Amino acid sequence: MAYKQQNNPFISPIQQSNKRTKGKGRHFRTDEEGAGMTEAGVKSYRSQNPGSKLKTAVTEKNPTGRRAARRRSFCARFRGMKGPMKKPNGKPTRKARALSRWNC
Repeated sequence: MAYKQQNNPFISPIQQSNKRTKGKGRHFRTDEEGAGMTEAGVKSYRSQNPGSKLKTAVTEKNPTGRRAARRRSFCARFRGMKGPMKKPNGKPTRKARALSRWNC
């Protein structure tokens, strides 16, 4: 019988979440909504992982202080990710949607 570690720090929030992008109390936004986790998803993840500092996206136009620094950091890191900004059919990819949600 295989041993399964309960709180493995290397398991992503997506693998730990039991809810997806549809229905009431869902944990993830669809591509069209800008991708990312919902507030309910973040709460669920933090309850499963005490001490976690996971937060939702910084979506306001002019954040100040730590939120502004967090947004700048995310934008700088995420823009450098490999991959296209548009799918072959011309629609924006999940990466492009996330960047626009964060106002990058």
